[in-house]
Amino acid sequence: MGKVIAIVPAAGSGSRMGSTVKKQYLQLVDKPVIMHTLAALEQCPEIDGIVIVVGPGEVALCQEMIDQGNALSKIMAVVPGGDHRQTSVYNGLCALPQDTELVLIHDGARPLIRPEEIAEVIRVTREIGAAALAVPLKDTIKVVDERGIVMATPRRETLWAVQTPQVFRFSLIMQAHRRALDTGMLATDDCALIEALGSPVQLVAGSYENLKITTPEDLVLAEAFIKRRKN
Repeated sequence: MGKVIAIVPAAGSGSRMGSTVKKQYLQLVDKPVIMHTLAALEQCPEIDGIVIVVGPGEVALCQEMIDQGNALSKIMAVVPGGDHRQTSVYNGLCALPQDTELVLIHDGARPLIRPEEIAEVIRVTREIGAAALAVPLKDTIKVVDERGIVMATPRRETLWAVQTPQVFRFSLIMQAHRRALDTGMLATDDCALIEALGSPVQLVAGSYENLKITTPEDLVLAEAFIKRRKN
């Protein structure tokens, strides 16, 4: 079998955090958010290498964090991203070796992913070709118009909140990204690009702890989860 390589998009501006420091570099308990994320990927034996995609001008900053006494032997490259998450992921894809079989894409700002969850998504992808962690929605969802008037109430049992990692066969995700480039399609996650090809994506039940650090409240929750895991 070929290699399983993780791409970690970490080029976002984090505007909803309300901080001058980007969310992936904020301190979470004992180290920056992104270092928690990289440590979880490093600990997963199924992953052979990691490519980090950071904002323009942040390559040296990220590399310095990696070099400061952190045991991260799987880092293959730190590459600059683009002006959209999709562009950043594509830049990461273009940096992968030719013997890559599966690509795992995981948000740099999801520091609480567990190695066993990663392993399960990889296992399912080997069977299906594309898979992602997700959790059932807890709340009732309303579809509204531009005035905020409710237009519909979808059945909650059919709705899942997709997370990362999202894992794909390398050839499939490259095809999806190149088609998106040709058609001008922009998506908020990589599964949507696979769906546009008409290919199936299998959701794998994940954990509500696998939150994405987006607002200050998320940092408080993440710290509580980390402390609970250590008890």
